[in-house]
Amino acid sequence: MRVILITLFGALSLASTANAEPVHVFGPGGPAPAMKEAAAVYSRQQGVEVDVVAGPTPQWIDQARSNADIIFSGSETMMTDLQNAMGGQIDPGTITPLYLRVSSILVRPGNPRHIGGLSDLFKPGHRIVVVNGAGQNGLWEDMAGRTGDLRKVAGLRGNIVRYAKTSAEAKSAWTEDPSLDAWIIWGIWQRANPTLADAIAVEPEYRIYRDMGAGLTRKGIANKDAQGFVRWLSTPDAGKIFVKWGWVDPAGPKPATGGR
Repeated sequence: MRVILITLFGALSLASTANAEPVHVFGPGGPAPAMKEAAAVYSRQQGVEVDVVAGPTPQWIDQARSNADIIFSGSETMMTDLQNAMGGQIDPGTITPLYLRVSSILVRPGNPRHIGGLSDLFKPGHRIVVVNGAGQNGLWEDMAGRTGDLRKVAGLRGNIVRYAKTSAEAKSAWTEDPSLDAWIIWGIWQRANPTLADAIAVEPEYRIYRDMGAGLTRKGIANKDAQGFVRWLSTPDAGKIFVKWGWVDPAGPKPATGGR
């Protein structure tokens, strides 16, 4: 009888786990490859289902307002925007910066224009796409303006022919318009799309780093599984996953690019 009871208890426990509500995680597309792999590893280790939904904010924000446990971002400015979009549901005390990514220049495979860095893009004759939004507000301007030389800002601006609202929109433009020869974005995008572009290191004096972070919603604060996943994202095991996808190891040296 004791064996039967133990077996029944085990079966009920498995059924309870299988029927448990997943941890619902939402955020932008840039960190998604690393976040989805991290969620899969955590799920295998802990037996907790973690469901990650990622992409441009309008695609998921209504669903997130309804059931999000965790929101992750692609920069601090984006997290502030997401706090506003979530109507105060994200607890600011739980927001944790996790990993940095570095600005990079993506070029056509093989680098046919022989672009060696941002200084080349100050010169006339290039066709550049940038993202103005989605965690990259002002990124190109910050890069060009870091040395205090207005001519560099003007030179780069003169070569920008497309201002995309999101990274996904920039990716579409890059794919559809072969006349674009440079794409200023985070290097992690090359890591996730290795056949689409090559990554060129930005010179140290022009590099910009911004972080991704995660925060719990009011619903997530009451969910021990959500709390556990956010804590785990800061562990060395999670760090290895993010570094593989081009993010900066907080304990290691800063890379020349966030790409290859």
